[in-house]
Amino acid sequence: MSGDGGTIRDRWIFGYGSLIWRPGFAFVERRRAIAHGWARRLWQKSTDHRGTPDAPGRVATLVPEPGAVAVGAAFRIAADDAIAIIAELDVREQQGYEPLALDVELDDARVVSALTYVAHAHNPYFAGGEPADAIAAVVRTAIGPSGANLEYARRLAEALAEIGAPDPHLDEILRAIA
Repeated sequence: MSGDGGTIRDRWIFGYGSLIWRPGFAFVERRRAIAHGWARRLWQKSTDHRGTPDAPGRVATLVPEPGAVAVGAAFRIAADDAIAIIAELDVREQQGYEPLALDVELDDARVVSALTYVAHAHNPYFAGGEPADAIAAVVRTAIGPSGANLEYARRLAEALAEIGAPDPHLDEILRAIA
Protein backbone atom coordinates (compact mmCIF):
# COMPACT_ATOMS: atom_id res chain seq x y z
CA MET A 1 0.00 0.00 0.00
CA SER A 2 1.12 3.52 -0.67
CA GLY A 3 0.45 6.62 1.38
CA ASP A 4 -2.32 7.70 -0.97
CA GLY A 5 -4.89 5.23 0.29
CA GLY A 6 -4.72 2.61 -2.44
CA THR A 7 -2.32 0.25 -4.07
CA ILE A 8 0.85 1.65 -5.56
CA ARG A 9 -0.69 1.78 -9.02
CA ASP A 10 -4.24 2.83 -8.19
CA ARG A 11 -5.01 6.37 -9.37
CA TRP A 12 -7.30 9.08 -8.08
CA ILE A 13 -9.49 11.26 -10.31
CA PHE A 14 -10.89 14.55 -8.93
CA GLY A 15 -14.20 15.74 -10.32
CA TYR A 16 -15.62 19.18 -9.61
CA GLY A 17 -18.28 19.41 -12.35
CA SER A 18 -20.37 16.74 -14.05
CA LEU A 19 -18.00 13.99 -12.92
CA ILE A 20 -19.48 14.42 -9.43
CA TRP A 21 -22.88 13.06 -10.49
CA ARG A 22 -21.96 11.24 -13.72
CA PRO A 23 -18.42 9.88 -13.60
CA GLY A 24 -19.02 7.46 -16.47
CA PHE A 25 -16.30 5.04 -15.35
CA ALA A 26 -15.85 2.22 -12.85
CA PHE A 27 -14.23 3.17 -9.58
CA VAL A 28 -13.12 1.37 -6.43
CA GLU A 29 -13.84 4.18 -3.99
CA ARG A 30 -15.54 7.59 -4.04
CA ARG A 31 -14.78 10.27 -1.43
CA ARG A 32 -15.74 13.88 -0.86
CA ALA A 33 -12.60 15.90 -1.61
CA ILE A 34 -11.34 19.46 -1.38
CA ALA A 35 -8.90 21.23 -3.70
CA HIS A 36 -7.38 24.03 -1.62
CA GLY A 37 -6.40 27.24 -3.41
CA TRP A 38 -8.84 26.66 -6.28
CA ALA A 39 -12.29 28.08 -7.01
CA ARG A 40 -14.94 26.54 -9.28
CA ARG A 41 -16.18 28.98 -11.93
CA LEU A 42 -18.53 28.61 -14.89
CA TRP A 43 -16.05 30.44 -17.08
CA GLN A 44 -15.44 27.80 -19.76
CA LYS A 45 -17.39 27.88 -23.03
CA SER A 46 -18.85 24.57 -24.14
CA THR A 47 -19.67 23.98 -27.78
CA ASP A 48 -19.32 20.19 -27.55
CA HIS A 49 -21.49 19.30 -24.53
CA ARG A 50 -23.75 22.09 -23.20
CA GLY A 51 -23.83 24.44 -26.16
CA THR A 52 -23.03 24.71 -29.85
CA PRO A 53 -20.45 26.66 -31.87
CA ASP A 54 -23.11 29.30 -32.56
CA ALA A 55 -24.33 29.43 -28.94
CA PRO A 56 -21.68 28.18 -26.50
CA GLY A 57 -22.83 27.14 -23.04
CA ARG A 58 -20.85 27.64 -19.83
CA VAL A 59 -19.34 24.83 -17.80
CA ALA A 60 -17.09 24.61 -14.77
CA THR A 61 -13.37 24.97 -14.56
CA LEU A 62 -11.05 25.58 -11.66
CA VAL A 63 -9.18 28.84 -11.29
CA PRO A 64 -6.38 29.44 -8.80
CA GLU A 65 -7.53 31.63 -5.94
CA PRO A 66 -5.60 31.94 -2.66
CA GLY A 67 -7.71 30.81 0.30
CA ALA A 68 -10.47 29.35 -1.85
CA VAL A 69 -11.66 25.75 -1.76
CA ALA A 70 -13.33 23.72 -4.48
CA VAL A 71 -15.22 20.74 -3.11
CA GLY A 72 -15.89 17.79 -5.35
CA ALA A 73 -15.53 14.03 -5.54
CA ALA A 74 -12.37 11.96 -5.71
CA PHE A 75 -12.60 8.56 -7.35
CA ARG A 76 -10.01 5.85 -6.80
CA ILE A 77 -9.68 3.77 -9.94
CA ALA A 78 -8.00 0.39 -10.16
CA ALA A 79 -4.59 0.23 -11.79
CA ASP A 80 -5.86 -2.22 -14.40
CA ASP A 81 -8.51 0.28 -15.51
CA ALA A 82 -6.45 3.47 -15.34
CA ILE A 83 -5.17 3.65 -18.93
CA ALA A 84 -8.63 3.10 -20.47
CA ILE A 85 -10.40 5.46 -18.06
CA ILE A 86 -7.88 8.25 -18.56
CA ALA A 87 -8.12 7.83 -22.34
CA GLU A 88 -11.92 8.22 -22.09
CA LEU A 89 -11.56 11.28 -19.88
CA ASP A 90 -9.06 12.80 -22.33
CA VAL A 91 -11.86 12.71 -24.94
CA ARG A 92 -14.63 13.84 -22.59
CA GLU A 93 -12.59 16.76 -21.21
CA GLN A 94 -11.02 17.89 -24.45
CA GLN A 95 -12.34 21.34 -25.38
CA GLY A 96 -9.71 23.51 -23.74
CA TYR A 97 -9.16 21.28 -20.72
CA GLU A 98 -5.71 20.04 -19.76
CA PRO A 99 -4.86 17.22 -17.35
CA LEU A 100 -3.37 18.35 -14.07
CA ALA A 101 -2.09 16.44 -11.04
CA LEU A 102 -3.60 18.14 -8.03
CA ASP A 103 -3.32 17.40 -4.32
CA VAL A 104 -6.79 17.03 -2.82
CA GLU A 105 -7.83 16.47 0.77
CA LEU A 106 -10.23 13.56 1.24
CA ASP A 107 -13.00 13.56 3.81
CA ASP A 108 -10.92 11.27 6.03
CA ALA A 109 -8.07 13.87 6.09
CA ARG A 110 -5.80 11.97 3.69
CA VAL A 111 -4.17 14.06 0.99
CA VAL A 112 -3.83 12.32 -2.36
CA SER A 113 -2.55 13.32 -5.76
CA ALA A 114 -5.47 13.23 -8.16
CA LEU A 115 -5.77 13.74 -11.88
CA THR A 116 -8.18 16.48 -12.80
CA TYR A 117 -8.86 18.53 -15.91
CA VAL A 118 -8.60 22.32 -15.80
CA ALA A 119 -9.38 24.83 -18.53
CA HIS A 120 -6.76 27.52 -18.04
CA ALA A 121 -7.20 31.14 -19.11
CA HIS A 122 -4.97 30.71 -22.18
CA ASN A 123 -7.34 28.30 -23.96
CA PRO A 124 -9.59 29.69 -26.73
CA TYR A 125 -12.82 28.63 -24.97
CA PHE A 126 -12.10 30.48 -21.73
CA ALA A 127 -14.81 33.08 -21.12
CA GLY A 128 -13.16 34.58 -18.05
CA GLY A 129 -14.78 36.53 -15.28
CA GLU A 130 -18.12 37.40 -16.79
CA PRO A 131 -20.70 38.86 -14.39
CA ALA A 132 -23.17 36.34 -12.92
CA ASP A 133 -26.13 37.80 -14.84
CA ALA A 134 -24.26 37.44 -18.16
CA ILE A 135 -23.38 33.81 -17.37
CA ALA A 136 -26.99 33.23 -16.29
CA ALA A 137 -28.29 34.54 -19.62
CA VAL A 138 -26.13 31.99 -21.44
CA VAL A 139 -26.91 29.09 -19.07
CA ARG A 140 -30.65 29.81 -19.33
CA THR A 141 -30.76 29.25 -23.10
CA ALA A 142 -27.78 27.16 -24.27
CA ILE A 143 -28.40 23.58 -25.35
CA GLY A 144 -25.83 21.13 -26.72
CA PRO A 145 -25.35 17.44 -27.50
CA SER A 146 -25.25 16.56 -23.78
CA GLY A 147 -28.41 18.55 -23.01
CA ALA A 148 -29.47 21.91 -21.67
CA ASN A 149 -26.90 24.09 -19.97
CA LEU A 150 -29.47 24.90 -17.27
CA GLU A 151 -29.80 21.18 -16.51
CA TYR A 152 -26.01 21.02 -16.07
CA ALA A 153 -25.99 23.95 -13.63
CA ARG A 154 -28.92 22.58 -11.62
CA ARG A 155 -27.50 19.05 -11.49
CA LEU A 156 -24.16 20.44 -10.33
CA ALA A 157 -25.85 22.45 -7.58
CA GLU A 158 -27.83 19.37 -6.49
CA ALA A 159 -24.71 17.18 -6.46
CA LEU A 160 -22.84 19.77 -4.39
CA ALA A 161 -25.77 20.05 -1.96
CA GLU A 162 -25.75 16.25 -1.56
CA ILE A 163 -22.13 16.36 -0.41
CA GLY A 164 -22.69 19.42 1.77
CA ALA A 165 -20.75 21.83 -0.42
CA PRO A 166 -22.83 24.69 -1.81
CA ASP A 167 -20.95 26.89 -4.26
CA PRO A 168 -21.55 30.67 -3.94
CA HIS A 169 -20.61 31.37 -7.58
CA LEU A 170 -22.96 28.71 -8.95
CA ASP A 171 -25.73 29.72 -6.53
CA GLU A 172 -25.43 33.35 -7.66
CA ILE A 173 -25.85 32.30 -11.30
CA LEU A 174 -28.87 30.13 -10.50
CA ARG A 175 -30.49 32.96 -8.52
CA ALA A 176 -30.01 35.25 -11.53
CA ILE A 177 -31.84 32.71 -13.70
CA ALA A 178 -34.82 32.31 -11.34
